[in-house]
Amino acid sequence: MTLTTEATEPLQLGGPQLAQRRNLVTEIPGPRSRALTARKTAAVARGVGVTLPIYVQAAGGGVVLDIDGNTLIDLGSGIAVTGVGNAAPAVVAAVTHQVAQFTHTCFTITGYEGYVEVAELLNSLTPGSHEKRSALFNSGAEAVENAVKIARYFTGKQAVVAFDHAYHGRTNLTMALTAKSMPYKSGFGPFAGEVYRAPMSYPFRDGDLAGPEAARRAISQIEKQIGAANLAAVIIEPILGEGGFIVPAPGFLPAIAAWCLANGVVFIADEVQTGFARTGALFASEHEGLVPDLIVTAKGIAGGLPLSAVTGRAEIMDAAHVGGLGGTYGGNPIACAAAVASIRSYQDDGLIERARQIETVLRDELQAIARVDRRVGDVRGRGAMVAIELVDPETNEPDAALTSRVAQAAHADGVILLTCGTYGNVIRFLPPLTISDGLLRDGISVVRKALATS
Repeated sequence: MTLTTEATEPLQLGGPQLAQRRNLVTEIPGPRSRALTARKTAAVARGVGVTLPIYVQAAGGGVVLDIDGNTLIDLGSGIAVTGVGNAAPAVVAAVTHQVAQFTHTCFTITGYEGYVEVAELLNSLTPGSHEKRSALFNSGAEAVENAVKIARYFTGKQAVVAFDHAYHGRTNLTMALTAKSMPYKSGFGPFAGEVYRAPMSYPFRDGDLAGPEAARRAISQIEKQIGAANLAAVIIEPILGEGGFIVPAPGFLPAIAAWCLANGVVFIADEVQTGFARTGALFASEHEGLVPDLIVTAKGIAGGLPLSAVTGRAEIMDAAHVGGLGGTYGGNPIACAAAVASIRSYQDDGLIERARQIETVLRDELQAIARVDRRVGDVRGRGAMVAIELVDPETNEPDAALTSRVAQAAHADGVILLTCGTYGNVIRFLPPLTISDGLLRDGISVVRKALATS
């Protein structure tokens, strides 16, 4: 089997010098990947799934090269992690230098400059001109959990509100915050207490409900069922990720934030998936002028190395006692070196503008599909975080089966494609910001073909 498509633009920002084209030389997955899958089945816990069971030997630009020699288009970025690309030269150089110096000391035992530098960058770049502090952790879920800890300590209150369709992680507390049961929560309870849920603004399914009205609906429920006097924090993704790339109606987020400010409730923006140029702004909160009390970041922060952070108002972040925040690996020096290089790349290499250019390509191509295929109920998102929601065109009911068929067909044709959504009927596009327009258009052409034949 041989399939090759060319992309005319060169590989951007370096990385492995891989030909930027889709090229299949075996079926997907190929024989070597299938052999590794057999080994994985025998060695790895069954609960650790693999969406597309290929095994990678190199990646860069907008492609992934598997061990069978197949080159696939990457429309997932490791779930929005490799925004600067895989093996970006600046990240590789920074990591290589740091590895040669030392790999670990534990910052809470003996400090190092890299941790401080990452904190300084986050304090200066996150929304708001107020004095800030940051603390570094390992994963998005860990950072979310610490944001809630900090908010509870600062306010002296316990209740936390999350929203319908939310996703905040897989730890016990963050599973409680997460809305969707399968596969994230089912069978893993009981979950942490004092977590409540409010209705989200979901324009595609809300009819004519405007953002401020949707906020009033949520606030009314919060006031009646919880009470501001008991509420430590409200946590929300500015664009919901796993829940279906839901962009709240304009005015919803500012109204929720204003209510929090007026009632002494900490407003936490979970920017784990939306942060670092992904939405065409350095942080998605910027699109509506939000200034969160606390902002949680991870994924795109360090070019693929595990790092996360909580950044926020100094008086809130400094509330916890010394020793109350930390962890053995939090702010690992290698990850911090990668983060400094990645953040500078987002700022200096035009990646914020590149995300906006990617949005233009995605919207043009996907809206063209929607005009001729009524099963595409909605095209939504910002920057390089765009999705289509697939439905029964007669009833508008979610069509998860169609979504699964399209994703599987795309995988077989050499495109890494992810699904999401509470109802399992959303296809999301999360290309690395280093992808070329030609490669992006080719990837969408595969999705168009998969829809047409599904």
